[in-house]
Amino acid sequence: MVVTLMPGDGPRLRAIRLRALADAPDAFATTLAEARAWSDARWEEQVATLPTFVWHEHGADLGMVRGAPRDGDPEAGYLISLWVAPEARGRGVGAALVHAVVAWARAEGLRRLFLDVGARNDAAQALYARLGFAVSGVTGTLPAPRERVCEVEMVLELGKA
Repeated sequence: MVVTLMPGDGPRLRAIRLRALADAPDAFATTLAEARAWSDARWEEQVATLPTFVWHEHGADLGMVRGAPRDGDPEAGYLISLWVAPEARGRGVGAALVHAVVAWARAEGLRRLFLDVGARNDAAQALYARLGFAVSGVTGTLPAPRERVCEVEMVLELGKA
């Protein structure tokens, strides 16, 4: 089931995020080494400032996703940090987590939800497309030291706020 992390869940976010970064290092802007160096306060700040949704099943956290505002555009947000543990893939966990962020965006009155996904991550792109996201035509790369990883931007139109 999808649960929302609350203040005090910084250690839980840290554990999930470090597992995600170790499993899929080329899927995220932050590196595992960077995240390992973050203070407890930084993890708590992330829980407090970014709505974070976790898939929890049989006593284990098996996926996560977060929402974020889009700088300079008060009508848009970002879907960030989606990750599903290998043992939970192919069971609808990713879709459930995406739906949680879409619900958050709608509750915030946002009209558009953006995300960046690896250009070679066909499975993730297919998931997002099935859920209504479309390629925007904007591309980019991850920051150093992984600037070789290309990303495509996708957007979901949420309608009127």
